[in-house]
Amino acid sequence: MQLDPQVSDVLLAARFLRGKVRHTPTERSDALSRLSGADVFLKWENQQICGSFKVRGALNKMFSLSEKERAKGVVTASSGNHAQGIAMAARSLSTKAVICVPGVCPQTKREAITRLGGDFVELRVIGHLYDDAEDEAHRLQKEDGMTYVSSYEDHFIMSGAGTLGLEMMMDEPEIDMVISPAGGGGLLNGVAIAVKALRPDAEIWGVQSVASNPYVVSWPGGKVLEVNYEDSLADGLTGSIPQSLLDLSRKRVTGFVDVLESDIAKAIAFLHSRHHQVVEGAGAVGVAAIMSGKIPVKGKRVGVVISGGNIDQERLLNILKEHRE
Repeated sequence: MQLDPQVSDVLLAARFLRGKVRHTPTERSDALSRLSGADVFLKWENQQICGSFKVRGALNKMFSLSEKERAKGVVTASSGNHAQGIAMAARSLSTKAVICVPGVCPQTKREAITRLGGDFVELRVIGHLYDDAEDEAHRLQKEDGMTYVSSYEDHFIMSGAGTLGLEMMMDEPEIDMVISPAGGGGLLNGVAIAVKALRPDAEIWGVQSVASNPYVVSWPGGKVLEVNYEDSLADGLTGSIPQSLLDLSRKRVTGFVDVLESDIAKAIAFLHSRHHQVVEGAGAVGVAAIMSGKIPVKGKRVGVVISGGNIDQERLLNILKEHRE
């Protein structure tokens, strides 16, 4: 699949999404700046509608569907956040959506999906990890003729995600490095398209957990390699990656790093104690990369994507108990 959205596609998505999603804050973190010797700015997408950036791409995609496609319905796989945007759009369009989530999808996300979609959503919990849910969604698409809506490998999904990068550059035009979570690659590539169009010399870094790090492993050779997947606090980033987005990332991305599960937990606790923000594991990996010294940020103006805040309360409380400062 050839995917290569341009900044004009991001601008079209921004025009469509105006008034439908929030322009979330880009805020300087004094605590992280002191800690790292950089000027660090946090893009708070945990404050977005549905608690995640995913609603940007989901709305952009769903409203691009033809009348025929809407009539047949859609099927998607999601670790939880993408599904909430799809559910919201399905209800708005009166379109049926079958949503497959893995067993690791937190209960808080499952409840939000059914609440947002109402009678238009059928939620199915499949297997344990993301790839299990994605396999089932592809099977259903072939069987029932519905439109498959990828959470990352899609022109409209990436263009929608890119509006986040556009907002960040509007708020802080002199940022010279952006650090973003890297799951399937839709967010990272979308943000990179917007940032590099406005700031060609900016560095773009993707972050994964060691529990699911196919970009890190595949980056040196340029070919997707299989890795062993384990449960992660960053449940929104787990799963395999497509060759198409690895290829696309080589046009604009500087590199990838992975962080330990303990680093992610510390970052979640840090953001809670210093900024009073609830951030899920996937949303905290960029901060984890800075705190653990995985990316050289000293002396730079750094934008960090905090991609979402949908974390189960019990998991959050356990992390906060373990990492009291």
